[in-house]
Amino acid sequence: MVTGLGSGSGSDPNSDSNGWVRARGLALKSLVFIGGVLLVKRLTKSTTRWDHAKIVAQSLTGEKFSKEQASRDPDNYFNIRMLTCPAAEMVDGSKVLYFEQAFWRTPQKPFRQRFYMVKPCPKELKCDVEVGSYAIRDADEYKNFCDRSKDQRPLPEEVIGDIAEHLTTIHLKRCDRGKRCLYEGSTPPGGFPNSWNGANYCTSELAILKNNETHTWDRGYDDGGNQVWGVKEGPYEFKPAPVSSVSELFSPLNLPPLQSMEKRIEGSFVLQE
Repeated sequence: MVTGLGSGSGSDPNSDSNGWVRARGLALKSLVFIGGVLLVKRLTKSTTRWDHAKIVAQSLTGEKFSKEQASRDPDNYFNIRMLTCPAAEMVDGSKVLYFEQAFWRTPQKPFRQRFYMVKPCPKELKCDVEVGSYAIRDADEYKNFCDRSKDQRPLPEEVIGDIAEHLTTIHLKRCDRGKRCLYEGSTPPGGFPNSWNGANYCTSELAILKNNETHTWDRGYDDGGNQVWGVKEGPYEFKPAPVSSVSELFSPLNLPPLQSMEKRIEGSFVLQE
């Protein structure tokens, strides 16, 4: 009788149990699938705009030299020391870097000093990172800023107060796969106003390479588009250098005749204004 009542009601306990197991299995598979998708999405999440700015700021930081390039082509390139370090951070998160260049043999006498402001490009522009160059209100107070201990440097709030005239802005983009560089870019078409040595405007190019090398190319042009300052052959190539031996200080490469050096530098760099 019990069997008949069961058959007559159309209910099969084994069938219900199997259905529940299948449903639970499908639910677990769905959860595993969703979790996997979320994990993959998280692992493959693209680098943010601020991440790019941070990478560029870190890549620019440090002590680099153009020694190898000057050895290959001493007629057109000097052995220059480029030194950059963090100086402050703006309220919006932009990194302020102090930058100076000097001849290798006289690092205590920089001929060019700047503040760099590194931040993400505005969303309307097709670039990743914006590097702005600014004059320093009292540049003498900042000589060898990076070589000093932190308690001997101007405070971050003083740095921000000493950011003076805007000079140039370079827009950097990530380099395509297969290239040696990580980021590269230049000033917008037409460059920025510049009056040094008869110039009407100037342009700048910047490339950050994977081996922590930095290439820079600054040039000035007159009204007719003729180049009036800056190296013509190609960008300066700055590489992190191993600790130099004392004998290198007195090599002919690092001690050019003073008269010759003064003549050549006039057309190669914008000196401290």
